[in-house]
Amino acid sequence: MKSNSFSERGIDRNWILCRGCHNIVVVTDYCPRCHTRVNPRRPHSLQYAWALLLTAVIMIFPANFYPITQVTNQGVTGYDTIFSGIISLVESEMVGIAIIVFIASILVPVMKIVGLTIILLAVTLKLRLSRRWLMIFYHVIEFIGRWSMLDLFVIGIVASLINMGQLLDAKPAPAATFFAMVILFTQLAAKSIDTRILWDLEYHDEQ
Repeated sequence: MKSNSFSERGIDRNWILCRGCHNIVVVTDYCPRCHTRVNPRRPHSLQYAWALLLTAVIMIFPANFYPITQVTNQGVTGYDTIFSGIISLVESEMVGIAIIVFIASILVPVMKIVGLTIILLAVTLKLRLSRRWLMIFYHVIEFIGRWSMLDLFVIGIVASLINMGQLLDAKPAPAATFFAMVILFTQLAAKSIDTRILWDLEYHDEQ
């Protein structure tokens, strides 16, 4: 017997949302209005999300262990990773900025990867976790994702402000590219998840 909270689902009435023009159509192959192919759920949503998330996991290692900035001071070139940059800020008594960089560059990307992994495992393994809390977690991940680029913006601003040729020069190092890719792939992984699948699982659990 169906739970009352799920009795009005569109899919149970053979309704499908066209992702092209957002028209509600009865089950068919193509939308009669814009002729876009329609599916009850986004095809291969989980496969795309897993592939993008695993790519982000691979990229996070060079992003943290390779230098992210290259600074030349009076002809002497030095390199900083994310960790060494945070330590340098603390040693320079700029603890507030160090905390911001730590949150934006380390804590947020790791939380996003862990959060997306939990959501994907819940769907893939059909774990009995609260779908409402998973949705809240998903929206938090989407919201904080954009702030992960803060570190790259700081590098860009610093490089433009202190660039003085041979005397003093700052520029991004290889890890900046890997870090940007981590942010990009985690964002794409989040966008690839068809969150309706979460509610499909809860609906079937209620049967």
